Amino acid sequence: MALTGVLRPGYVQIRVMEMEPALRHYRDLVGLNVVSTESDGRVYLKTFDEFDRHSIILREADEPGMDFMGFKVDSTETLHMFKQKIEDYGISTETIAAGDQPGLGERVRFVAPTGHNFELYADIEASDNGPMTENPDIWEKPPHGMSPVRFDHCLLYGGDIDGAEDLFTKVLGFRVTEVAKAEDGEMRIAIFLSCSTKAHDIALVRHDEDNKFHHCSFMLEDWNAIGHAADIMSRYDISVDIGPTRHGITRGQTIYFWDPSGNRNEVFAGGYDSYPDHPVRVWSADQTGKAIFYYEKAINETFLSVVT
Repeated sequence: MALTGVLRPGYVQIRVMEMEPALRHYRDLVGLNVVSTESDGRVYLKTFDEFDRHSIILREADEPGMDFMGFKVDSTETLHMFKQKIEDYGISTETIAAGDQPGLGERVRFVAPTGHNFELYADIEASDNGPMTENPDIWEKPPHGMSPVRFDHCLLYGGDIDGAEDLFTKVLGFRVTEVAKAEDGEMRIAIFLSCSTKAHDIALVRHDEDNKFHHCSFMLEDWNAIGHAADIMSRYDISVDIGPTRHGITRGQTIYFWDPSGNRNEVFAGGYDSYPDHPVRVWSADQTGKAIFYYEKAINETFLSVVT
């Protein structure tokens, strides 16, 4: 499939309560590389296998959660086209000038019907230590910690996920890959959307509060890497929500765990490929437990209720 328009998730800015414990978590244990620490205190990080300058931004704040999530588009012309389409749809946008954040070009910010802030951008500086491109070894320097390959996706909670689905599919060109339905068999309680060939690039769950952050996910190489991540979590007493286990939805292998501020992280491997001609996979309410946690066939309480 020729990827055009919105290409992929690019970055997420996460609020943390104290920077030093957060850095120990994301840098030393998860295994991200620090790119820069800026004068405003924000820290920019990336995985070893990402070409772009950064993918994770940490901002010290009074409460945890997500400030915004950014998606990369294929050109400046496409960025301006989406800005107009979003405004024609009835949602206001804000244009943020190039250089407002280090390495980033012009950005277009908008608020989705679920209350979350999203950004689109076309230009970002290349990483100084991205993947090799000439006679490339699998890595230039050995990755550390849980060895994440990339920032993969976010799951977000909010009220009007139907409105967000409409925006993402009709305006931004995403498609729904999988859904979980309520007991009435009609209302969608969770939707999974892709702008690529992945099982999902963003997921949304219906919730009585808007603008809530469930988790950001880091892709690992395989099931063995998930086991290695579990060893690190046990050795360093990282608080684990659930796992290692597997999803029915997306088929991904997973562990959910918390950073020191209470933001949930995921390490994720596997998952099916999704193409535009594939039908939507649907889970009924009586199979929700199996859909979320395929082995346990039940959802633990914290996974449903704890968001930031």
